[in-house]
Amino acid sequence: MSTRTFRITVRGVFDGLSADQRTELLDRAAEHDVLRAAFTPEGHLSYDLTARSAFTFRFLDSGEEEEDILEASERAEEAAKAWLTERGYGYKNLRSQAEDLSQAPLGKRQRRAAAQKNL
Repeated sequence: MSTRTFRITVRGVFDGLSADQRTELLDRAAEHDVLRAAFTPEGHLSYDLTARSAFTFRFLDSGEEEEDILEASERAEEAAKAWLTERGYGYKNLRSQAEDLSQAPLGKRQRRAAAQKNL
């Protein structure tokens, strides 16, 4: 059995941030810029408080079965909640979306490589 790779996106909105918390997040905005966003096992947070109070965590996880994606999504949401709670950041409207990369459609280069491999 092969290992499946899951990409989980957890989105939400900061809620009830104090002036100090907002300043702290703005000071660290460069390291959480959406242009630096990546799917990582520990989760990568991105936001742009100057535009809106929304945030996105990106997690990379894996499993053996298709159903493992549900547990991976739960782990990602719990990790996002823990990160926010540890820092005292309020949040609301937390939701996640997961993708099993083994089920993702192949890109043009991948289709070409697969066709050449089968020749």
